[in-house]
Amino acid sequence: MEPIKRTLEEQRTEFKNGKFLATPLAGLIAWTLVGISGMLFPDQTTVWVLFIATGCIVYLGMFISKFTGEDFLDKQKPKNEFDTLFFYTVGQAVLVYSIAIPFFLEDYTSLPLTVGILSGLMWLPFSWIINHWVGMFHALTRTVLVLVLWYLFPEHRFIAIPFAIVLIYILTIIILRNRNKA
Repeated sequence: MEPIKRTLEEQRTEFKNGKFLATPLAGLIAWTLVGISGMLFPDQTTVWVLFIATGCIVYLGMFISKFTGEDFLDKQKPKNEFDTLFFYTVGQAVLVYSIAIPFFLEDYTSLPLTVGILSGLMWLPFSWIINHWVGMFHALTRTVLVLVLWYLFPEHRFIAIPFAIVLIYILTIIILRNRNKA
């Protein structure tokens, strides 16, 4: 028996009805760890915390998704092309390390700037997928705030930038939770 084919618009409607809490919660946790490390440890240690914590966001998101009811790895859910597109945006966020690493090797304090901005760009296509401004808000606010803080607080880049990103995640989670309430 052949499965029923759904149109892209039906799949998009199904996708945008998701909660979308697991990934931002994972990002919030990762960047909180980076900020705490920036407060407690030398930058050379925090660099590794940043690499490891941000590199684990996708895996942490998969774990958290089991508790938010999203369960990214549920094999029983029907295939949705927008899930695939979303995972491509996650892959894009991972690939930006190819830009961040060379700059990091020249100036290690560039890491919160490059990873902070580049890994947040995945929110733009997400905004289009769900037909909601939250992704544009997240990406644009994050870009501007990270850039401004990088210049304003050169001695505290590993503290100010991570906690600014945490604040943006908190606001994003609030917006996502309330976007379908009316």
